[in-house]
Parts: sequence; structure tokens; C-alpha cells
Amino acid sequence: MRAVVYRSIGGPDVVEVAEIDKPVPGLSEIRIKVQASALNPTDLMAWSSGFFPAPPEGSAYGLGWDIAGVVDAVGPGSHWTPGQPVIALSYGVPLGLNRGQAEYVVVPSHSIAAAPAGVDPVHAATIPLNGLTAAQSVELLGIEAGQTVLITGAEGAVGGYAVQLAKRQGAVVIASDLSPDGTFATEVAGADVYVPASQAPAEAVRKVRPEGVDAVLDTAVLGQALIGAVADGGRFVTTRIDALPQAERGIRVLLTQVGPDAARLSMLSDLATAGDLALRVAKTYPLQDASKAYARMTKGGLQGRIVLTME
Repeated sequence: MRAVVYRSIGGPDVVEVAEIDKPVPGLSEIRIKVQASALNPTDLMAWSSGFFPAPPEGSAYGLGWDIAGVVDAVGPGSHWTPGQPVIALSYGVPLGLNRGQAEYVVVPSHSIAAAPAGVDPVHAATIPLNGLTAAQSVELLGIEAGQTVLITGAEGAVGGYAVQLAKRQGAVVIASDLSPDGTFATEVAGADVYVPASQAPAEAVRKVRPEGVDAVLDTAVLGQALIGAVADGGRFVTTRIDALPQAERGIRVLLTQVGPDAARLSMLSDLATAGDLALRVAKTYPLQDASKAYARMTKGGLQGRIVLTME
């Protein structure tokens, strides 16, 4: 079968499509015939920055966290049936070849959920990694109805989902991003207030809410520059370990470490089925053009995810 791999650290040209063995599902595992798989910044970091360990000489690592497809085969102890449309998270430190950007992938039962009804696989493939990161981050915020949360990167994939999920919990959401007007964050995701990221973040938020916000979800990696926006005793959640600020004034600082969660993934799928979760695709590429897709991703300026298709 074909899979997207990289053998060294470098530019998009190190990304290639290789022939590898089809994986075999084990106990409580499911093999998925992949239809679509989204590209994410964490994939780019794997082959471009050395943020993750590089493949040993003579070997290759696969790419891809997001999966939309159909069940192809099941191992002992699985309740899934071949032919069922599903979405799944290919979780773990990106080592080895069993990753989402491939024609087939094996996942454990706690990483999979039924695909959203009425949603094509390309759009469904944007849910797992970004949706779970957003949902688990919003949970860490510990917000109650009526409390105020600031979400940075609110026009992006994780931030956009987080705005929608925080609003469903009854929060007042202040959104921030590079866009001058925040059209998606306010008109689609439902944020109450938009603060352009071109302004000094903490000062800009304090102008809107002088007492500070109850919590911050920082998906834009602003870190310490944002801690001043949080009220005493509030919470600060970040999605990147290198953006953890120093705690002060009784503020609790937390890091989202996304993991598989079938129940929460099913919740996200249900929201998408109901039309209550905005799914954005910027561009699609066939699997064989993975290197071109990553080259486009490095240029930025996209609203939504790039998605590889297996057709």
C-alpha cells in the first residue's frame, strides 16, 4: 500500500509516497481504508524542524493524525463492522509507519468514532486532531456559564473549534487572531467580541474587560505576553509546551496534551452531523502530491485545512 513518509529532516522535498506493508489489526484494533487525511502543523514540525526524533538512518516515519474512511478489517474484541464510515485519531509520538496519511491504517478502539452523517470524508477528516485538542482544552479551562474566556488563534482550526465549544458551555468568548475583522470567529464560530492580534494582547483584552478574563486558551503560542489578561486566580491553558508562561497571581497554568477519546470524538461527530460544528477545508491534493501539499502549507494564509485524498 502507499503511505506518506519522510526519511530525513529538511524541506517539503523530503516528504515522499512509499510502498509499505498493509498493517494487520490486533486485539481490539480496527483497520481503516482511508479516504481522506488532513495536514496539520505537527506533521510539518516532524519533517522540518527536528522537534520530534528524526528517523534512524535507512528507515522512514509516516505522517498524519487525522483519518476519515471506512472500516476495512477488525481484530478480536472489536465491535466495529467492515464497511462502517468512521473518523479516527492516529495518536502517538510520530514514529514508525502506521500513520493517517496512508491507504490503510490500524487504530485502537478508543481512537475511533462513527463518521458524521451527511458530511463528506474530506471535511470529516478535519475533525479528529483539531477537534479533540479544542475539546480537551476547553475542558481544562474549567469555565462555567457566564464566565469570560479569551481564545487566541480563534480564526484557526483549533481555535475556531474551541470558540464554538466554549459558546456551547455558555461562556462569553473574546476571540483574537491576525485577521483585522475576525469574520469567522464572530459570524460563524459565535465569539462575542473580537480583538485583533495586532494590538498588545493583554492590554487590548483589559480594555474590553478591565477586571481580566476568567480563563485564556492560547492556541497562538503567545505565552507570557498574554498572562496579564487573566484575572487573579484564573486559568491559562496552552496547546504548546514551549509557550507555557510563568504562573502569577494565583493563576493556574495548564498544558493540553491531546489524546484519543472515542466518546469525545463521537460528540464532535454528532455536532458535525447536526450542522453545529463548522468544518473548513482550504484545498485538497491527491495522496501522490503530498510533497506539493506540504509545500503549500508552509506558505500559510489558509482558511481551513489542506486534506489529502486517497482516490
